[in-house]
Amino acid sequence: MKLAPIFSISVLAAMGLLGCSNQSSNGRTSSEEPTVLRFSHFYPATSDINEEVFEPWARKIEADSGGRLKVEVYPSATISKADTAYESAVKGTIDIGSQVQGYTSGRFPLSQIAELPGLSNSSTQTGCMLQTLYDNGTIADEYKDSHLLFMFATGPGTLHSTNKLIRTPEDMRGMRIRRPSAVAGDIIESMGASPVGLPANDIYTSLQRGVVDGLSFPWEAMETFKLNELTKYHTNMPFYSSALMVTMNKAKYEGLPEDLKQVIDDNSGMALSKKVGDMWDKTYSTQLQAAIDQGDEVVDILDPLNDPDWKGPLEKGTKKYLDDVESLGLDAYGVYDKAKEASVVCKV
Repeated sequence: MKLAPIFSISVLAAMGLLGCSNQSSNGRTSSEEPTVLRFSHFYPATSDINEEVFEPWARKIEADSGGRLKVEVYPSATISKADTAYESAVKGTIDIGSQVQGYTSGRFPLSQIAELPGLSNSSTQTGCMLQTLYDNGTIADEYKDSHLLFMFATGPGTLHSTNKLIRTPEDMRGMRIRRPSAVAGDIIESMGASPVGLPANDIYTSLQRGVVDGLSFPWEAMETFKLNELTKYHTNMPFYSSALMVTMNKAKYEGLPEDLKQVIDDNSGMALSKKVGDMWDKTYSTQLQAAIDQGDEVVDILDPLNDPDWKGPLEKGTKKYLDDVESLGLDAYGVYDKAKEASVVCKV
């Protein structure tokens, strides 16, 4: 009978040891499963932005949370389409999504003002402008149904074509040009061309089949989507910029413990915007030189708003876009003024 207390003590000791063995160094028990965040974007797995920004960002979230958060990255629009990632994140179909604002026409009209020609000459500058306009509340309402993580932007979109070099707006007349957004579409249309809306993933086959004759696209994306294989003529001109974002399902974010919210917050905002900008700005000159090295024809129009051929159509396209946004009851010209102010602050 005297063995019973000894046995009880031994069992309790063993249970205590077992409890200690299940306790990890970060205070989380081994039985606690991490919160998984599914992150969808449309860039290929081998793209620079996936390998140098999105994947390292996911690993840092996991490390900073002590393994309590795990970000699963799904490239190439495998779990949400390129033009529905934002709404998928809002609805909770995915937890985090990255999308070009211009892929859903009319959904982010004030944000896209930052895309207009003459405001920026680099990815870093446009991304900084967008993040600034979000942080100071100018465009924040457009994202109130999600938890925005960070804004970023492409470098200047230039013109690329398969069959002729575009030197003046007149050369575009009658051409079918892929447009990335309503902003670029208005400008393309003002030059007598037909804008065609296509997600980036569909451009290659559309060029192959002759659905479009060319496109407006930043240099850093030409290799990413292998479009340098099909386009041999390039008008190197800051024609527009494309705004992009990474956003998170609001309920998923708000349901996290405060310390995990802080992990997300610490890995959001301007620092991420600048990281993307620095990467893509370095790629700009590399891809331009690659086109020259492979024998493509390139014409430089580096200041189109002061070029006698391009100034008029670009200003006409800009005015049309701003007037269209004003007709929605929004202060387009006021936001345009704030974007110009941010452009000066963000200039690199």
